[in-house]
Amino acid sequence: MRVGLVGDTHVPEAAPDLPREAYAALAECDRILHCGDLHSIQVVDRLERLAPTMVARGNGDTYGPSGGRPGVDEDPRVVESLVFEVDGFRVGLTHDLEHAEGRSDAAAADVLANRFGGRVDVAVCGHTHVPMVWGLADGTAVVNPGSPTMPYGYLDVIGTVGYLDVSPGRFEISVVDLATHANQLALVGPAVHPCTYGPRPTGGR
Repeated sequence: MRVGLVGDTHVPEAAPDLPREAYAALAECDRILHCGDLHSIQVVDRLERLAPTMVARGNGDTYGPSGGRPGVDEDPRVVESLVFEVDGFRVGLTHDLEHAEGRSDAAAADVLANRFGGRVDVAVCGHTHVPMVWGLADGTAVVNPGSPTMPYGYLDVIGTVGYLDVSPGRFEISVVDLATHANQLALVGPAVHPCTYGPRPTGGR
């Protein structure tokens, strides 16, 4: 099972659409998780042409137009948070886990348990636009795939997407630079891994 991870697309604020490199990178996925701040439900419609897609509603995904953003009305594909199982692993999706970063592994695990109603094996989040992987002491992996349209908040530069590859007893997380197709980050779990961020992009504005 390959799960595509994408977040913080900010369409049409950042760009009219995702870059073609993002669609190409997600084309072979079995399902897609969007970490929120999509701003336009059309993004989900386009991703669904590739694979079933679920979205965590972001702080910018208002229920109606706001601040020049089109808004994201009620849609069964858009939820506050989501937990599902893949090959025995519990995967949680939400928009913002920023309050977990910088805390001890135990404190971060408490943040995750409160958000998802219990322990998950993989927590997928967005919000910061910064690619990140982190393997907590209990084996839980946290991943932020960054943004394909606004990496680190920059405009006019292509960013990142991620993958969660799951097989019985093992999962592998990777975050891919869409411009170079190289892995920026990787984590094979369940395992302990330091909280690691992808590089700041060059160029853009």
